[in-house]
Amino acid sequence: MSTEAASRADFSHIRYAQVWEDADVLLAALDPQPAHTVVSIASAGDNALSLLSRGPARVVALDLNPAQLACLELRVAAYRELEHAELLELIGSRPSLRRSALYQRLRPLLKADVQAFWDAHPRAIAAGIGSAGKFERYFATFRHCVLPFVHSRKQVDALLRGGTREDREAFYAEHWNTWRWRLMFRFFFSRFIMGRLGRDPAFFKYVEGSVADRILQRTKHALTVLDPAENPYLHWILTGRHGAALPHALRAENFTSIRANLDRLEWRRQSLEEFLAAEPGLRVDRWNLSDIFEYMSEENTGALLARLADASHPGARLAYWNMLAPRSRPDLLAHRLTPLPELSTRLLAEDKAFFYSRFVVEEVR
Repeated sequence: MSTEAASRADFSHIRYAQVWEDADVLLAALDPQPAHTVVSIASAGDNALSLLSRGPARVVALDLNPAQLACLELRVAAYRELEHAELLELIGSRPSLRRSALYQRLRPLLKADVQAFWDAHPRAIAAGIGSAGKFERYFATFRHCVLPFVHSRKQVDALLRGGTREDREAFYAEHWNTWRWRLMFRFFFSRFIMGRLGRDPAFFKYVEGSVADRILQRTKHALTVLDPAENPYLHWILTGRHGAALPHALRAENFTSIRANLDRLEWRRQSLEEFLAAEPGLRVDRWNLSDIFEYMSEENTGALLARLADASHPGARLAYWNMLAPRSRPDLLAHRLTPLPELSTRLLAEDKAFFYSRFVVEEVR
């Protein structure tokens, strides 16, 4: 059984060169332990690596897109070979003139097909591999071609300095939330533009209502309730680099533990359905499901959740995001999966990757 998204979406190129899901939230939800088997959607690999920092027995990263797995494999090589500061240069978190040389050090550690993939993308390497995806190019277009007509560099810097919540709310109301900002936002983050430049248009099949209005509400939360100075995702969107605050997998304090546990990580070009069929006796303790249900019908969501419950130990946890299409355990699975709404709500309020409207944590009975 293949996944529904595979029949509709284009998986021929790097869609996400970074994982735009907050690993701090994910780790708080899943709380992986040393004896656990963890299955994670791979994407660019950051959150699979963050899960390794907790030392679980096994982490399996799955993705249908070979380009996404090439992102993960290059990161694994970087953690093996590079020092922390060099990793940040390769990603693009910090300026560098030697990324091509860093890649040449990593190249012998890559499989032949992954070597061929990255050899064909020298500009992506030179610019920082964290900027190589369609979603990151969408933000680069926003940053270079749209934002300057709305806010000056000085205003952007002032926003990113953060401050007290009172300061943030005053700055947003008095300087940031202009009519130009709202007009631009509703255009550039509309379903049509986002589908053309950012996400695959097929991923909006189950979305109802205004895409831009929902994201605008969450963006206000990120700029006022949360502190922009501590938000690496916001820094990248507005500057093309991470600020002093880094995503979990890129922080110096997590580098050694991730490196030490790399041999516990494996990655496969498979859907979840294919993985379950390939390992019928496996029992999993933690599932990082990214936002896969966003792209599936409610019927198919329920069917897959049932299969995941069957493949889980009692007490296993599932975590996933909803961006625009509401998905969660259906009533028919009430005897199999228990929602954890208080935990989910608290963690959504802390989520620095602010585009998502809902974070779902469920536990297997």
